Amino acid sequence: MSRQRNKRSIVGISGSPRRHANSEVLLDRALEGAALEGAIVDKIVLNELCLMPCQGCYRCGKKGVCAVKDDMKLVYKKLDGADGLVIASPIYFGSLTAQLKIMIDRFESYWVRKYVLKRPKPYKRRSGIFLCCAANENRKFFKNAMDITKHFFTTLDIEYRGALFCGRLTGPGDMIKRPQTLDRAFRMGAMLAKRV
Repeated sequence: MSRQRNKRSIVGISGSPRRHANSEVLLDRALEGAALEGAIVDKIVLNELCLMPCQGCYRCGKKGVCAVKDDMKLVYKKLDGADGLVIASPIYFGSLTAQLKIMIDRFESYWVRKYVLKRPKPYKRRSGIFLCCAANENRKFFKNAMDITKHFFTTLDIEYRGALFCGRLTGPGDMIKRPQTLDRAFRMGAMLAKRV
């Protein structure tokens, strides 16, 4: 979606390899809440992009720009222009999905720019939330995923405004059976649109 004058922009990132499964259903609901508050919403489905993992080449060390050429240029552009961010992921092996972790690792160039080169991007006030699903309710897994997300938000100067953790989701369509959880995601998206 193109950005309109004076409209707040909320970007949602789906880290799931499966389309329209539990975490993406939550994400869509949060984006609906943001849209109802007048925000322009945009969704990135990482599994549909061609993303290389960080190569550890440290070529970003001179200018703070990643040297790998792939679809991350789209992700960088959308997140740089966003007023708010919603990240959604299932838990895989006690952490975020590989798709999401690849994306986060590729923001190493932003970390270098901010902390090594001391030339951070001048962002306006921004906020973000984290939506997370799992088959079990192991709080250590949720905390691990949340900690990674918080570090990512800090690097991009995004204020962490909270999370929604949903366990006992064993099937890809289980989330639609939880209207109260979906309503909470909707309210969180609306809050995010108001906050930024």
